[in-house]
Amino acid sequence: MSAGIIKGETGTQRLLGYVLDVGRGDGRARCRLRLTDDHTNRHGAVHGGIVASVLDNALGATASLSVDDTGMAPFLTVSMTVNFLAPAYAGDVLDAVGLLRGGGRSTVFVEGEVRAGETLIATATGVFKRVPQERVR
Repeated sequence: MSAGIIKGETGTQRLLGYVLDVGRGDGRARCRLRLTDDHTNRHGAVHGGIVASVLDNALGATASLSVDDTGMAPFLTVSMTVNFLAPAYAGDVLDAVGLLRGGGRSTVFVEGEVRAGETLIATATGVFKRVPQERVR
């Protein structure tokens, strides 16, 4: 596994099958998921909750990169708004990326997008709060 690549770390990551890339040195985390039929809704398109999960991981890891080069500092999602723009289907690869937009010591603002190839699937904005060190398990 390459430096900065996180695979199989959490139950959710193993269940959905995404890979997190926090190692490009640009402060932007990326989340990649190859879609299968297991990710689709009754219409054959990716389920919106899957898209939101991929975005949440890219944005949350981007928040983490604001204080930790490994992207492992824990942050909680306070709020996230997702705008769905186009469908994606089994066989497509979703690529989500976050971009830090501001904040302070404990709360940051991150935006991002997810694409399938050149097609913009969804955008998001989120507020993320750092978990105090004494509360980390």
